[in-house]
Amino acid sequence: MKLYTYFRSSAAYRVRIALNLKGLAYDAQPVHLLRDGGQHLADAYRAVNPSALLPTLEDDDGAVIGQSLAILEYLDETRPQIPLLPADPAGRARVRALALTVVADTHPLGNLRVLKYIKGEMGLTEEVKLAWHRHWLRSGLETLEALLAGDARTGVYAHGDTPTLADCCLVPQVFNAQRFEVDTAPYPTLMRINAACAALPAFQQAHPSQQSDAE
Repeated sequence: MKLYTYFRSSAAYRVRIALNLKGLAYDAQPVHLLRDGGQHLADAYRAVNPSALLPTLEDDDGAVIGQSLAILEYLDETRPQIPLLPADPAGRARVRALALTVVADTHPLGNLRVLKYIKGEMGLTEEVKLAWHRHWLRSGLETLEALLAGDARTGVYAHGDTPTLADCCLVPQVFNAQRFEVDTAPYPTLMRINAACAALPAFQQAHPSQQSDAE
């Protein structure tokens, strides 16, 4: 199994966590998002994933999958022994909703290509770019805190006492917020869950600082 990844990509970070939780070995193929004008934009990588986005998973059976959430669901369907989704439909829907709050509602607004467009094509300042990014990071964290703190199904982790697909998405988003100096004190439930995840080897080994391409 091969994973095209970048150490600071939160989307790739999600998949690394999931692979580790499931105990799946993989060959990491770093694709640097800044070096050489963006290695993800080169023809060689576009031949693998025409969207030129990370991550991409190549399975041993020849399946090639982009989009982190699709990869997580694929891994859960093909390697179900350590599930990332609850057994009950309502629980599965809640976990997906928590994940999508990050993957669909928050992360895309601070994606590298969006931030580069704000500063490059729109000609706005670095201060405006950072203000934009931090605003949407805070907005996403506020939503997650409300969803987690107000639901009895929240346990040690985002849903119950076993890490799920939701935790795979929450932890990289918290890392993003901390990297961009967003105050996380107003989100105690989220930060408690983040700390519980950080104590697990699967999350530790997936951390950007532990990747072979870390700078």
